[in-house]
Amino acid sequence: MRRTLIALIVVFAVSRSLNAQIAVFDPANTTRNTISAALEQVLFETERLQRKQIRRMARRLSAFADLQRFVLADVPRWRTHGGDYLYANGINDALIFGDPTGAAYLAVAHPVLSARQFLGRLTPSAQLALASRLATLEAADAVEISAINDTGSLRLNGRKKELPAINALETQVVDSDAAQSATAVLDKISGAILIGARQRQARSQLLTAVVEQLLVDSKRERDVDASAINMQLVTWRDGSAANEAFVAGTADALRAWRQP
Repeated sequence: MRRTLIALIVVFAVSRSLNAQIAVFDPANTTRNTISAALEQVLFETERLQRKQIRRMARRLSAFADLQRFVLADVPRWRTHGGDYLYANGINDALIFGDPTGAAYLAVAHPVLSARQFLGRLTPSAQLALASRLATLEAADAVEISAINDTGSLRLNGRKKELPAINALETQVVDSDAAQSATAVLDKISGAILIGARQRQARSQLLTAVVEQLLVDSKRERDVDASAINMQLVTWRDGSAANEAFVAGTADALRAWRQP
């Protein structure tokens, strides 16, 4: 019985000593935890600065300046060729609204008579010369009709659609509402790019019309030069024979001449 009591006392003492807290210091573990804490602090400060910079970048220009200074005060307007014309009303309307059929131009252009019935009476060289001149006139008519229609259509589109679109975009751009998000700003940029593309297309159409007119003028000048050169070549080729015939004819006329 005594031995049992002593064993119980020993077991109880050992269990009480095991429940006590024992402080253990590990330098490697402490250093690792310190480095991890310092790295987390650096990452936190970096993210905080990034967030602050992004918020600063997201602020619109309206927060620092008045956007109304970018609005043009006196924008040039599309003008129409106003006036009450006596003979040019049709061509005037074509220059304002367009004329795809070319009726207005043909109404004021000098007509050319049909040459089909006369071509068969001419020599091949004369037919070629006449056909070349007629082709120049037809090409000039086609270029004029196209240019007049393009000018009128672009003028109508600029006055009725393009100018209101630019005015609406200007109103949206100078809107100082802070609720305008980055997506809204991107939409405005997309709208400006689209309007710019339309304007470049219109400019290309006008430049094409100018090039076509220059081509017609160049062909006309080339035909004139070709005619002048041909006349000079014919003079060199047939000059001697023509002079001899002229001299012979003059001599015969003088010999046959009698005082009336």
